[in-house]
Amino acid sequence: MSLTSKILIGMFSGLLLGSIISSLGLESNQYIKAYLIDGLLYTGGQIFISLLKLMVVPLVFFSLTSGVSSLDKNLSLGRIAGKTLVLYLITTAIAISIGLTLAVLFNPGNNLDLETSISLSIPESPNIKDIILGIIPSNPIKAMADGNMLQIIVFSILFGIAIRSLGDSVKLIKDAVNSITEIVLKLVMFIINIAPFGVFCLMSVIFAEKGLTVLGDLSFYFFIVVSALLLHGFLTYSLFLILFVKVNPFKFFNKIKSLMLFAFSTSSSNATIPVTLKTVVDNIGVNRKIASFTVPLGATINMDGTAIMQGVATVFIANAYSIDLLFIDYLMVILTATLASIGTAGVPGVGLIMLAMVLNQVGLPVEGIALIIGVDRLLDMLRTVVNVTGDSTISTIVANSENQLERTNL
Repeated sequence: MSLTSKILIGMFSGLLLGSIISSLGLESNQYIKAYLIDGLLYTGGQIFISLLKLMVVPLVFFSLTSGVSSLDKNLSLGRIAGKTLVLYLITTAIAISIGLTLAVLFNPGNNLDLETSISLSIPESPNIKDIILGIIPSNPIKAMADGNMLQIIVFSILFGIAIRSLGDSVKLIKDAVNSITEIVLKLVMFIINIAPFGVFCLMSVIFAEKGLTVLGDLSFYFFIVVSALLLHGFLTYSLFLILFVKVNPFKFFNKIKSLMLFAFSTSSSNATIPVTLKTVVDNIGVNRKIASFTVPLGATINMDGTAIMQGVATVFIANAYSIDLLFIDYLMVILTATLASIGTAGVPGVGLIMLAMVLNQVGLPVEGIALIIGVDRLLDMLRTVVNVTGDSTISTIVANSENQLERTNL
C-alpha cells in the first residue's frame, strides 16, 4: 500500500472517530475527553509534530549548506535566489488579489451580529527596514534554537559559499556535511513512515473538539475562502507550470498528492519541510542543490494560502462592520500581506497574526478576527496545502530554468 493510501486511511479514520466522539458530547464523558482525546490521541499527534519539527533545523542547515557548497561553477546562487524570491512574491500577490476579488464579488458578512467582547493585541505592521534587519543573524546558534528560518537560511548560504570558495582544501568538511545530510534525510524517512498514525491522532482531536458543525453561520465565508484556495492552487499554479516548465499539471499534482495530504493534516509549512524536500527531489526530479534552497525559503516566505484568507477576511470583516474600503485600501492589503508573509513563520495559526497586521493597516477593527476563529482551524489545513503546492511549483520552475530538472519524472 502506498504512503498516500495509508495517510488517507489515517485521515478519514481520525475524522470518523473524532466526529463520533463529538456527536456523543465530550462534556458528557470526562473520561473519554481526559484519557482518549486530551491524553492518548493528543499526545500521539504532538509527538508526531515534534518529531517533524525536530528535523527541520538540521535538515535546512545541512541540506542547504551541502547544496550551496556543491553548486556547479556555472550555477549562480544570486540568480537562483533572485528568481525564487521574485516568483514567491508574485504568487503571493496574485493569491491575495484572487481572495479580494471573490470577496468583493460575493460580499460575505453583510448580515452578521458583531457584538463581541474579545480584543486582540495588534502587532506592528512590517516595514522594509525591520524585514532586512530581521533576516541577518547576529547569533546563528540562537537563530537555530529559536527556529528563525530566515536567519538559518542566510547563515547556511554563507557557510556553504565559504566551503565552496575554499575548494579542495576543505574537502573533508564538505564530505562531512554531505554525509550528515544523508543521515538527516534517512531520519526523515523513518518519521514519514509513521505519518499515517500521526495524521490519525491529529484529525481525531480536531474533529472531536470541533465536530462537523464547525462551519455554522460562517459557511458562506468558508465557501469563498475554499473556492479561492482551489482556484489559486489548481489554476494559477497550473498556468505557471504550463508557461515556465511546459509540463502537464495533472501529472505534477499526481506526483505531490501525498505531500498535499500530509500538509493538510499538519497545518504547518515548516513542519512539512522534510516531506516537501523529499517529494520535490524524488517525485518531481528537482536537483537537491536547488530544492535545498527553494523549499526552506518557500516554507518561510511563501504564504499564498494565508494571503487568500486575509483578502477574504478583510472584506468579510469590513462588510460585517459596515465599513467601506477604498481602492487604495485594497492595494494596501495586498502590499501589507505580501510583506508580512516574508517575516512570518510557517506554523499553525500564524494567519491570524498576519490578519491582525492587515486589519490594523487599513483601519478595520481587529476584534473582528473573533468572528472567523471558529472555522480558521479547518481553513488553516487547506491553506497549508496551497502553501506547499506553491513551494513545489516554484522549486520546479527555478530548477527547470537552471536545467536542473529531471523531466522524465513529469
